[in-house]
Amino acid sequence: MRTIRIGSGAGYSGDRIEPAIELAESGNLDYLVFECLAERTIALAQQDRLKDPQGGFDPLLADRMKAVLPICRKNGVKVITNMGAANPVAAAQATRDIAKALGLTGLKVAAVTGDDVLDQARNSDVALDEGGSVKALGNRVISANAYTGAAPIAEALAGGADVVITGRAADPALFLGPLVHEFGWAMDDWDLLGKGTMVGHLLECAGQITGGYFADPGVKDVQGLARLGFPIGEVREDGDLVVTKVAGSGGQITRATVTEQLLYEIHDPVRYFQPDVVADFSQVRVEEVGPDRIHVTGGTGTAKTGLLKTSVGYLDSYIGEGEISYAGVNAVARGRLALDIVRERLTLTGVKMTESRFDLIGVNALHGDALAEGRDPYEVRIRVAGRTDSLAEAVKIGNEVETLYTNGPAGGGGAWKSAREIVGVASALLPESVVAPRVTFMEA
Repeated sequence: MRTIRIGSGAGYSGDRIEPAIELAESGNLDYLVFECLAERTIALAQQDRLKDPQGGFDPLLADRMKAVLPICRKNGVKVITNMGAANPVAAAQATRDIAKALGLTGLKVAAVTGDDVLDQARNSDVALDEGGSVKALGNRVISANAYTGAAPIAEALAGGADVVITGRAADPALFLGPLVHEFGWAMDDWDLLGKGTMVGHLLECAGQITGGYFADPGVKDVQGLARLGFPIGEVREDGDLVVTKVAGSGGQITRATVTEQLLYEIHDPVRYFQPDVVADFSQVRVEEVGPDRIHVTGGTGTAKTGLLKTSVGYLDSYIGEGEISYAGVNAVARGRLALDIVRERLTLTGVKMTESRFDLIGVNALHGDALAEGRDPYEVRIRVAGRTDSLAEAVKIGNEVETLYTNGPAGGGGAWKSAREIVGVASALLPESVVAPRVTFMEA
């Protein structure tokens, strides 16, 4: 039975590049996948594209492609990524130009578009998960991107693409696409599509399954996190999976790391909604078959819903914030006094906030004062943050924190302030029929 090897080269936009190079060089891969797109990332990318029509794709695309394309070309590894973000065509053009500059003639790059559904969503009454509708947001809407599936990725590979660059494809679809292409899986074989979605879900976050975001010293020890190896999926034609990594790389792959990742970011393991299938992980079995080799079986699926999750980015508000530190004896008391001063000053000066926080970081910032009793650390940092309807009001919040230097308790230092626009993200469900993915080819 045929097996292909897929490596996960990134789990988010700013991820390390060295593990992907290691995979390309030593992973004996068929495919290298970079998953670099989050809900808020694409809304911000749409803002960038408004400023620059040739922008809007991942800022590390050039660095990643320069690092891995020569190795992948030499070793016959195809690259799949959602680094196209808000502008897959421009990202593909940039990749083509990089390939030319590297002397990689004949490299075929495909851009998958069609996920941008701003026009379809802007005037619709489709409901948002947080209430209201897209239409009600009016001109505050920046972007609307539907999560597309595996089919256009498989189409691009069938067309001979060496590099496939998408926008807002569903994360598991980046891995399911090559499985559909390689094994000829039908797009209505729900069990196989469910298994392939399981593969993608386990691999998509890269280092999280090899010990990153897992380690807890003395409880769950992981060695070599500074040079964490990223995972490889050995996927059989029937959908069975072995998760492994390059021998000698840092981190570990165990039943525990795999099980944690299996349950990561899914609402219901029995019904994990994806554009291609409703996956069912309830019967998955995780078995250790060797050092850093975990055999995963039992994923299934049922028919897709015909609806696509759509991330809607919109201008939400402004955030102003400021921080300053206090250290030494009585640091907590001085920090609390500083917060009281800023709280009163914001009231006296009439700063208009719709929401605010006054935190002692390291004491009550995460769990409130109830769990802070009896603690008196030797150093604290205060943080004041407020949500406003204008940038001018947001600026005033950080300014008041900064004035603590000469108008507050003794020993304040390291003051910092900022005021910025906040892009909110909400989700909606659009009919699959209004989304029309397209594949555009270009060659170096």
